[in-house]
Amino acid sequence: MTKPKVAFIGTGGTIASLGRGPLDVQDYSAVGHVMHAEEILDRWPETALVADVIAVRYRNIVSPAIGFPEWKDLTALCRQVVIDHPDLAGIVIGHGTATLEETAYFLNLTVKVAIPVVLVGAQRPSSALSSDAGMNLVSAIRVAASPDARGMGVLAVLNDEIHAAREVTKTSTLRLQTFRTPDFGVLGHVDGDAVAFYRRPIRRHAPDAEFDIGEIQALPRVDISYSYAGGDGAAVRAFVAAGARGIIAAGFAPGFCPPGEIDALTEAARQGIVVVQSTRAGSGRTFRGTRLRQAGFLIADNLNPQKARILLSLALTASSDPDVIMRMFRTY
Repeated sequence: MTKPKVAFIGTGGTIASLGRGPLDVQDYSAVGHVMHAEEILDRWPETALVADVIAVRYRNIVSPAIGFPEWKDLTALCRQVVIDHPDLAGIVIGHGTATLEETAYFLNLTVKVAIPVVLVGAQRPSSALSSDAGMNLVSAIRVAASPDARGMGVLAVLNDEIHAAREVTKTSTLRLQTFRTPDFGVLGHVDGDAVAFYRRPIRRHAPDAEFDIGEIQALPRVDISYSYAGGDGAAVRAFVAAGARGIIAAGFAPGFCPPGEIDALTEAARQGIVVVQSTRAGSGRTFRGTRLRQAGFLIADNLNPQKARILLSLALTASSDPDVIMRMFRTY
């Protein structure tokens, strides 16, 4: 029986890391030994049991340092890999968990390939006792190769669970079950006998998204203002001074900010900066009530602040019209 062909792109992260020994599960990044894609596949030869996996070397980078330049590279690399291997069933991207959800959502809005793209990471390095790296990688490859994964948008696979890029978030510093979809739960599971899907995303996603980053050298600056008791808006004013074209307000649930921050955000909106109200709660929708409408704020729906920032940045590459941007938040 012919095995499906899957490309594996390595970008570093815990899944690519080797620590000082099997009990080094926290300080391994200080060692500086990070494997490239082909080395990861060699360390986990079980990947060859489920697919014909092609190693695609990118470069190793700690995920807190990943941003638009790397996202643009990965978007183009996915497209090039499909051109080079037209019989490819899917693509897996190994990634550090710190920003995995953000990379996944950016690609969910920009990557122009019809086959599944799956992001995978690990909470324990590949050298650790009971590392989750090997099984996570095998599971991600199985999902990328599954015909049922087509049309789902970009996915994240960890801890035997399949998540939609738009909805998944990291919720714990060290636990293996850190990636969760707070409002609606997983799309499916990766079990020993099957890749089993139980629901599918309905929000629009790549490759049919409207965003084109091919000629863009940098995204418009969008910052996040995190609300806290007694906040006076100093951060908002600093963002405005730094040239922000948009600000995400990570407010109290269900979408409020302290008075000083509201004043600063309202002034920013008067200056033409797009202000989008999100919430720091980690779950649930914001709503555009009377106060937000009067202040000229838009709403993030149920996107968390870091994903609302990505969508607003991309939206501002196409339009600064509030109605157009609000339509994008309802669409994606």
